[in-house]
Order: sequence, then C-alpha cells, then structure tokens
Amino acid sequence: MRLSPLHRGRMVIATRNPGKLEELARLLAPFAVEVMAATDLGLAEPEETGASFAENALIKARAAATASGMPALADDSGLVVAGLDGAPGIHSARWAGPERDYAAAFRRIHDELVARFGSFAAADRRAAFVCVLALALPEGETALFEGRIDGEIVFPPRGEAGFGYDPIFVPQGESRTFAEMSSAEKDAISHRGQALRAFVRALAAAD
Repeated sequence: MRLSPLHRGRMVIATRNPGKLEELARLLAPFAVEVMAATDLGLAEPEETGASFAENALIKARAAATASGMPALADDSGLVVAGLDGAPGIHSARWAGPERDYAAAFRRIHDELVARFGSFAAADRRAAFVCVLALALPEGETALFEGRIDGEIVFPPRGEAGFGYDPIFVPQGESRTFAEMSSAEKDAISHRGQALRAFVRALAAAD
C-alpha cells in the first residue's frame, strides 16, 4: 500500500462518534495530515454488518474512501467483558442505544454480571478494550492496525474524562479508570493509541 503520500495529504476520519474523532485527531496532530470528519463532508453512514471489529472498520473505511475520493481511516472498537462471553463487543455502541446513553449501558453490564454470577463482587470482571483501525485508499487498497488493552470492570463509574465506557474500565496495572486519567495518560496505553501508533509506524516505513 502506498502510505507515504498520506504525510502530505488529506484524510477522512470515518466516524460519527465525537469522542473517537477528537481522540484520533489528537493522536494524528503531530503528523502532516489534514484530518476531515465524515460528518463535515456529509458522507452517508454505511450499515455495519460485519461479524468482527476488523470487518466493520473495513466497511466504514471503504465507504468513506469511495464516497470522498480521499484516503479514509475508520475505527471499530469496543469493550469485551469475559464474564459476558465477550459482550458487548462489536455491539458496544448499540448497548448505549441511539441516544448514546452510556449510563444505561454501564448498568446493563453490571446487572447482567450480577444475574450470571450472583453478585458483582463474585463476577468475572476481566475485560479488554479492542480497537481496529482500517485504512482504505480510493483505489481499493486497505490495511488494518490493531490495539488491545486488558483490565477489569468497576462499578459504580468513576471519573469525568474520556468517553464511552471509560468510567467503568480500569486498565491492567492501574488503579484509575480511563475516565480518571488525562488525555496524555490514556493515549499512552489505550487500545486506540496502540492501533494508531502501528499505523504511524507503517507510514514511517513507507517513506
């Protein structure tokens, strides 16, 4: 894949999640890439029919690249909870509903763990955030970059920073949730930060 021209061009970020957009734009800020949001270009949102993070990321990236005529970077990510057999997984956003009510999603995770294990304390609260970034070029070429951070679920939620499930996730080796960390602290270890650093390494290797 011809990655090196991306240093000097424009790229569409194919997400309608403002938190993801802000985080990706922040992580890409040190590089000479002009970032544009799919929403600013009025791009239609494709149906996510994939059975994995990678498949859904590719669907979004290909649709944005084809519609815009520019390279497109799409994220598909979510929370995988061991005690819920990997749920919510690729359905993480859907658990929050069309209103993106993550407080309701937190409660659902808590209640389903309690229902399965008898109490939250006894539950298998191991979890991971997984991210797959898909890059698609208008000519049809694609590449995938993955990141994962393990940790555990906590309840009640803690912290005001971040977005999504950050207030109930404590990464391995930490005592704070993602929502209790600064942006820089989260970026240094997060699943999305890992995936984007893999993308940046590919950019560097292409030069």
